[in-house]
Amino acid sequence: MKVIFMGTPEFSVGTLEALIEAGHEVVLAVTQPDKPKGRGGKMQYPPVKETALKYDIPVYQPKKIREEACIEELRKYQADIMVVIAFGQILPQAILDMTPYGCVNVHASLLPKYRGAAPIQWAVINGEKVSGVTTMQMDAGLDTGDMLLKTEVVLDEKETGGSLHDKLAEAGARLCVETLKGLEAHAITPEKQGESPTEYARMLDKSLGKIDWTRPAEEIERLIRGLNPWPSAYTDWTGKTMKIWEAQVISHEEAKAAQQEAAKPGTVVKVEKDGFLVQTGKDLLKVCALQIPGKKRMDAGAFLRGYTMEAGVELGSEE
Repeated sequence: MKVIFMGTPEFSVGTLEALIEAGHEVVLAVTQPDKPKGRGGKMQYPPVKETALKYDIPVYQPKKIREEACIEELRKYQADIMVVIAFGQILPQAILDMTPYGCVNVHASLLPKYRGAAPIQWAVINGEKVSGVTTMQMDAGLDTGDMLLKTEVVLDEKETGGSLHDKLAEAGARLCVETLKGLEAHAITPEKQGESPTEYARMLDKSLGKIDWTRPAEEIERLIRGLNPWPSAYTDWTGKTMKIWEAQVISHEEAKAAQQEAAKPGTVVKVEKDGFLVQTGKDLLKVCALQIPGKKRMDAGAFLRGYTMEAGVELGSEE
């Protein structure tokens, strides 16, 4: 098929490469404009642009895809289908209807669950045991189009947002190739979506990572994994921001066995060689890996060898 590919971040790259390897003719890659990065403000290409240029695929970077000039530019390529994966702009109806096979979206959840911008991280944060990828025929709604194919991915007990991202990107690439093959052979029956059983998977921001120590340890541990590597979970420690990268739940029974009485949430109740235990709204949380300003990520044992952490210290207080 002649494909117009629309995507921007690293998550999209594997699918673009899979389409090329499968023999499809990618006639255009549409991606977001370059952005400045770092202190020097040097302009950086989106990952999809870098990949497209490597394969000598023309690149188009509209600021607003809804503008008539942009729509007419896409029409010039007379594509059979558009494949959209994490593009970053809402498509107008004129683009959705432009090609014979329409626009196929690769979405990183088992729809109708986790419609929205951050399905990967919310699956981890909410404690899902299984996630996956759905290919969907796009319509004017937000992730509401008819479902085409699905594939499941089982989450590991220590799954992070980053590790699940990589698993779903790989699964999505395979599923997209399979979907185009099925559409071309008229072998796929689109399925209507029902109502979503989960809240909208809203976009992540840094404020989401602020740890509320009154929440149960199990919830906080999932938050830490879900926001790893970005935007990260954090707390305040002696006026500094402490990012927490890895933690372990210590159950009420284990805490009692260690003769730890319940304390105010956020209080460090015990310091061990390889970590420190913090009281939460339910159970204790053992901090196993962290990062403080000016330092790289380190295991908690290394932190404790270089810094003083005593029982009774309250985390989360900005005073």
